[in-house]
Amino acid sequence: MGLNVGFMWGMILMICIVGCAGNPRPGVPVSPPKELKGGAWRGVHFLSPGKSGLPPLRRAIEESLAPMGVNVLILEVNYGYEYQSHPELRGQNALSKTDARELAALCRKHGIRLIPQFNCLGHQSWAKGTFPLLTKYPQFDETPRIPLDNPGIYCRSWCPLHPEVNKVVFALMNELIAAFRADAFHVGMDEVFLIADEQCPRCRGKNPAELFAKAVNDYHTHLVKQKGLTMLMWGDRLLDARGMGYSEWDASRNGTAPAIDMIPKDIVMCDWHYGKRKDYPSIPYFQEKGFCVLPSGWNNPEASLAFLRYARAHSSEKMLGHLCTTWYGANDVSLALIGEMDKSRVKPEVLNLVEAIRACMRELAQHRD
Repeated sequence: MGLNVGFMWGMILMICIVGCAGNPRPGVPVSPPKELKGGAWRGVHFLSPGKSGLPPLRRAIEESLAPMGVNVLILEVNYGYEYQSHPELRGQNALSKTDARELAALCRKHGIRLIPQFNCLGHQSWAKGTFPLLTKYPQFDETPRIPLDNPGIYCRSWCPLHPEVNKVVFALMNELIAAFRADAFHVGMDEVFLIADEQCPRCRGKNPAELFAKAVNDYHTHLVKQKGLTMLMWGDRLLDARGMGYSEWDASRNGTAPAIDMIPKDIVMCDWHYGKRKDYPSIPYFQEKGFCVLPSGWNNPEASLAFLRYARAHSSEKMLGHLCTTWYGANDVSLALIGEMDKSRVKPEVLNLVEAIRACMRELAQHRD
């Protein structure tokens, strides 16, 4: 009888974990059962370390992340993969299919769900460098008259209305899904400042919210409706910065916020805020709008815990848990996690980041049940 009961609850837990993040029927809102409330997803978001950085990351998974209870790893790959469909879009030090398979297998061994990420729409450049998609396919650029060393802008975007861009992007997504044997996919979508730009012959004069929603819906159709995956995205462009009191970074001031009412509700919203506040109004807002929410903090342990605790205090059945983002080189973060980085040379922010991860995982472990 005990064995049967244990098996039964194991099956229930498996079903629960699918919940918001499984294969919902199109158009049917899904909610994880109360058993998951406040602590099911114990996640960490990593930038891809590239091929040379895999050994420290593997050790960090085995020696640090898994023992502290991490069960979701979002790996932002972007152009750091040896794409076969579009080899011209491979970045340097790219992961191979074998690398991806082995890393995914290691995560499964330790009960960690590996979710690949490809940053969509925005973040197509950084500082003076423009990423491969817009250098190889300049016709996809939302702001084609801005030089490729990006003077005066934060990050470039691709045009969501170009008739050929999705064909290329979906091919890259498909390769990552197959390589990591993924059942979920993160499409990024944060900090999109260049949209409906006057330089774009297709987007000029159009509604930014409708353009943003069009992009989200395109990715949802491909990933959820056609592939049966769970789709995750950063939620900042769906928040009104002025109405909620957030900054222009973690919420929108360029007209994209109304897109929240134009997209499917079965997308997991990764709601990121990195500073300490008395309240985080986006937490109840996303839930009231019907979305499952994964609050996401960064490198300030006190602020991360404040965000986590606020989210738990204002959680419904749609609260998934917590995600710790890193945003530093994966090699440095991995070495700091396993305690093999020279503390006299490492950035203090990296050590603060590791402490934030540990503090959040301890907090989540206390409320796991």
